[in-house]
Parts: sequence; structure tokens; C-alpha cells
Amino acid sequence: MRWRVRSGGAVRPGSVLRGQGPAVAVVSLGGVLGALARYGAALRWPTAADAFPWTTLAVNAVGCAVIGVFLVAVTEVWSPHPLLRPFFGTGVLGGFTTFSTATVDVQRLIDHGAPARGLFYLAATLLAALVSVRVAAGTTRRLVGRRVV
Repeated sequence: MRWRVRSGGAVRPGSVLRGQGPAVAVVSLGGVLGALARYGAALRWPTAADAFPWTTLAVNAVGCAVIGVFLVAVTEVWSPHPLLRPFFGTGVLGGFTTFSTATVDVQRLIDHGAPARGLFYLAATLLAALVSVRVAAGTTRRLVGRRVV
């Protein structure tokens, strides 16, 4: 992205942003849908302030698994519409997963006198995210490979 410096030092976006309008729009729409889904999960399975945040952990693990499947599908199996990745990968899954909430959960656990639980949750979140995306991507590759052969 290019930025133009106007006289007086004010920085304003150049005309390059106008061409990115469709991508910005679909990321925004997808983000709203993903955040609504995450909010629905939090309402359905609320977590007490001093309890282990299973819902956030599950949301992040599921979101990472879905992105593993999705990225294999759109990079190795078929060529989707150019706006699908920004809409679903960045928007929906970016709005659905919530690593910022995970860090707030860690701090909340520490503040409620459970630092060991908070650190365990931090490690579990990172491990669950990495394992989920890796297993989902690998499984997708194996399943797609069997169908293609």
C-alpha cells in the first residue's frame, strides 16, 4: 500500500486503497459472521471468571482445524474465486478464532489466584492451535489424495 505525504506532514492513503474495496468489504463481512459465531459459542457455553476457559480453547482449536482444511482446499485442490480466501480465511476464521481473548483469559486466571492454571491454559491454547491446523491439513491432504488417485 502506498501512502502520500501531503504538505504539512499529513499522511493520507493514496488511490491504491480504492482497488482493495471488495477485499476489505468481504473481510469485514466475514469478520462479523465469525465474531457472531464465536459470541454464540460463548453464550451457549459460558465460562465463570475463575474456571478453565474451555469454550475459548475449543473455538480456537476448531478454527485452526478449519483453516487447515480450508487452506489445503484452496491452495492444493481447486482455484476458488479470488475473494473467497479473504472472506472465509481472514474474515470468518479471523473473527471466529480469538487469541486475544485467550490472553485475557490467562490474565483473568492469574488475577483470580490460579497462575498455574493460566500458564497451563496458555500452553494448551498454543499446542491445540498448532496441532489442530497440522492434523487437519494432513488429514485433508490424505483424503484428497485418495480421491484423486
